[in-house]
Amino acid sequence: MSFDQQESAQQEASESMQRRGRLLCSSKHARNGTSSGSMDPQNDLQSEEGGDSFLKFIFTSKGPPQIILWSLFYAIAIGSTITVVPSVITDRYARINYQFDGHTCSSYGADEKPDECSAASNDAMNASAVNSFVENMLTFATSPLMGSISDERGRRKLLLISSFLSILGPVMLVALQRDDSMNPAWYYASTSIKGFVSFMNIALSSMADVLPRKWRAPGFGLLTAGFFLGIAFSPLLALGLNHIQLSIFSLCLMIAMFVLALFFLPETLSREKSEEARRLRLMNIADESTCCCIFRNVKRPVVEILILNRDRLFRLVATLAFFSGMVLSADGLLIYYIQDRYGATDKEVSTLLVMVGILNIFVQAFVMKPLLDCIGEKMVLVVAFFFGSVHNLTYGFGPNIDFVYAAGALGSIREMSFPTISAIKSNNVDEHEQGRIQGALYSVSSLAGALGPLFLRFVYYRTRNKTFPGPGAMFVAAAGLDVIAVGIAFILPKNKVDSNIRDDEEQRPDNNLTDASNLSAPLLDDANSL
Repeated sequence: MSFDQQESAQQEASESMQRRGRLLCSSKHARNGTSSGSMDPQNDLQSEEGGDSFLKFIFTSKGPPQIILWSLFYAIAIGSTITVVPSVITDRYARINYQFDGHTCSSYGADEKPDECSAASNDAMNASAVNSFVENMLTFATSPLMGSISDERGRRKLLLISSFLSILGPVMLVALQRDDSMNPAWYYASTSIKGFVSFMNIALSSMADVLPRKWRAPGFGLLTAGFFLGIAFSPLLALGLNHIQLSIFSLCLMIAMFVLALFFLPETLSREKSEEARRLRLMNIADESTCCCIFRNVKRPVVEILILNRDRLFRLVATLAFFSGMVLSADGLLIYYIQDRYGATDKEVSTLLVMVGILNIFVQAFVMKPLLDCIGEKMVLVVAFFFGSVHNLTYGFGPNIDFVYAAGALGSIREMSFPTISAIKSNNVDEHEQGRIQGALYSVSSLAGALGPLFLRFVYYRTRNKTFPGPGAMFVAAAGLDVIAVGIAFILPKNKVDSNIRDDEEQRPDNNLTDASNLSAPLLDDANSL
């Protein structure tokens, strides 16, 4: 072979090596969730290590900062009235149902509370349970469909609709305090309507559009942390404002949030993903008749939720979501419970919420990601549900309100379960199915949230007059559900659940390709041998 031929062969071999090296770098960048055009080794190292780069990515991206901020202000608006609603509703039922004409029911201690107020408190808890059932059943029926629609039409419009529906509850709460003859059913009806479009369902899908797979669980945790931050500090407003002032503040904040979202909330779904989701759906409905079209749209909500039956992993995670929703529904009855059993004042309830909120922020923002990196999603779920069982047992058997504070502190660990379950589902579907899977998962949680209060209230009525376990038996029952969830979490397959293991497995084929420096030698040797 001539010198020119050898030089040409060496050049071709070198170009081949460079192409293979670029493919290797490109595949690694794709898995790490970074642009294939970014070849900065320092950025790659930061992406692998997480840490500050994770927070920098979150707060400089398009969509997640606005959604987290919206969650924060929404929690402030809801949390500012969290002590107002039980007091106002209980007092109104006492006057409407039992012709009570004394001071407000919240002004009495536990030992001196009139019988009319005690009976009205039970009516208020029943109304709250029914309201939760209706709202969650609406979410159960519509959430998978809304998620699927958001995969095709985008997230922004549905988030705006959800924000608008959230205004109706504060409107009716203000009206309830202005009109002494108004029935609380109007308030509950207005809060139930927002179940048509679940904010959290669409918000999680929007976050998944932007976040790389390995950062979805801690990213979802930050969304939850934003909510808890609002819950933590909103009760402090109760120390300086009365009930009607708090209600007006909540209404004004909800309206301001809607206006800001209208102008500053971006669309996170790319046109490519939207068109892909629409194309796949249209492939299945080509040349169908009008009757088939009507029938398909009628059964579509059921079809969308069947994604949860795709394989064994999906069924297990859906079961965990159901048990988690059942247990979390107990928290909706907690304020009524401690006011009725311990005579908790607005100040004591506010202190509890501030403490729980701060601990939840700490866990979601500073504990969850390192724990995920250390033990993986599977064991995080085991730890979360274990602490959940201890948390509910402490509620159930605690003899005084000090035990309620202790239980609230333990419950902050349990809150890691929801974002972790959402991330597992998100990591196991294609990008054009993010809305559908989050909708289906939230639908199951909503069904649990609908049935949970009814089940727990049934337990409460059957045991409240017994010496053991007493009125706290509904929390003991919730602890039993958490124990079952621990067992289910143990049998989850780690290779499909833990994102770190999945990333390692996907990188194994690359191990068969050596790096660029190692590729050059044999290729050039082959060229020289020609």
